[in-house]
Amino acid sequence: MKPSLQLRQSQQLTLTPQLQQSIRLLQLSTLEIHREVMRLLDENPLLERMDEHTAHSDTNNLTVVDNSEQNHRVQDNTLQHTADEWTRENNLSGNDSKSADSSRDQARTEDAYGDESTPESSYATESANADSDSENSPREDWAEPSFSSGNAADDGQESRADIAADTPSLREHLIWQLNMSQLDARDREIVGLLIDALDDNGYLSVSLEEILELLPTQLEITLDDLETALVQLQHLDEPGIAARTLSECLALQIKALPEDTPCRDVALRLVLQHLNLLAAHDFTKLKKALHSDDATLRAAQALIVQLNPKPGAEFAQRAADYVVPDVVIERRAGSWRARLNREAMPRLRVNQMYANILQNRNEQNAQQLAGQLQEARWFIKTLQQRFDTILRVSQAIVERQHHFFEHGEIAMRPLVLREIAEQLELHESTISRVTTQKYMRTPRGIYELKYFFCSGVATEAGGTCSSTAIRALIKQLVDQEDARHPLTDSRMSGILGEQGILVARRTVAKYRDLLNILPVNLRKTL
Repeated sequence: MKPSLQLRQSQQLTLTPQLQQSIRLLQLSTLEIHREVMRLLDENPLLERMDEHTAHSDTNNLTVVDNSEQNHRVQDNTLQHTADEWTRENNLSGNDSKSADSSRDQARTEDAYGDESTPESSYATESANADSDSENSPREDWAEPSFSSGNAADDGQESRADIAADTPSLREHLIWQLNMSQLDARDREIVGLLIDALDDNGYLSVSLEEILELLPTQLEITLDDLETALVQLQHLDEPGIAARTLSECLALQIKALPEDTPCRDVALRLVLQHLNLLAAHDFTKLKKALHSDDATLRAAQALIVQLNPKPGAEFAQRAADYVVPDVVIERRAGSWRARLNREAMPRLRVNQMYANILQNRNEQNAQQLAGQLQEARWFIKTLQQRFDTILRVSQAIVERQHHFFEHGEIAMRPLVLREIAEQLELHESTISRVTTQKYMRTPRGIYELKYFFCSGVATEAGGTCSSTAIRALIKQLVDQEDARHPLTDSRMSGILGEQGILVARRTVAKYRDLLNILPVNLRKTL
């Protein structure tokens, strides 16, 4: 074949840098968004955070989202709004004579170098109810995350992180008790060796023989010394510490109780000799082995349940995982409405000082700052679109699941991503990104947006019942069952069938496991 030239016309989908940035920001969580904001603030001098004074004075640049009519259009700030903002700031600082000139210069600068449809000042989004007064509706800024309450009553209180930092560890607590004891220096050193061998739960997971092998011979420590030190450690002011087994841990705590405690001796025999039978709820064998009646066994079991199987866990210092809700659900004018959480929204704007440098329009300044100015505008606009999309999806979820906010999990209806995508004319992948690691604060608690999407089970009436509602019904049945004769999975399946919900026994067992509910034989009590 001869080589030839052909001209063809075709269409190809290309992801622009703006679209790639929008997709990337949409799938980030709130904490990841703020880390991204901090990174750009360090790298881009054209981007700056608004201070509290500027944020409160910038009341005319709000972008309002009308949820009542499902009109989620983002209104861009015009150049005149930017001029008005600078006029207000200069008036507040006493520069009345220079404010108008500064505003007009800024307007000419943005007109020459920027797209008028691109917001240059702060972006804010507010959920406005059509029935409520606009003057009374709360303002939503691009706010820095705040993990502490702004109430005056909380100003003197320590934060959770400070309280966690001040909590002593298990080793520090035991060393302090050891120093307060009347032991001599050598005994304290040996007990200190055993303290270092404890795990996070307070158990001595290493045998005394292994500890002895690791010690240098010149210390002249014998196995009897270690056993004596172990007894001294177990008798410190923390019952259950330094136990080698669960049975020993519970026994140490029971021995620390007063001798006149009811059923103390029976409970001690239970944990030392028959702990496996107690765990299996084999009460028939227990009564024969202990020669006791139901009342005595029931009281001993209640005493054991009050014990702490991991006495060292309360000293474990774990980093607190904070969840900052992106959306807040409130009831307004008889209906549930979604609004953005201002504490999850960073307040950003274009740095006006560097933007004014571009007014000179020389090649050196333009080349250095023009790209960063456009990047700052893109980021602010993309951040605006991200929160606007989250608000739209959240409001659509609230409208579909309004029965949940009224009656709880038992009223949850089946919902899939496709339904929200069709309603908002978005792709399912977009809905999936929006609902992942985004949280909603409701009067019933904080939930991830994905929580409101669940599958359905057919009913006799031809409808569907959500899996969340079925789990709530199973939990309700277990809570109301007779502890002496708990419901089996087959019985719960039959009860649900009587209510018109067709659920197989294995499905009930699966949902019961998801709820961390024990099997019927382990739920049985005396």
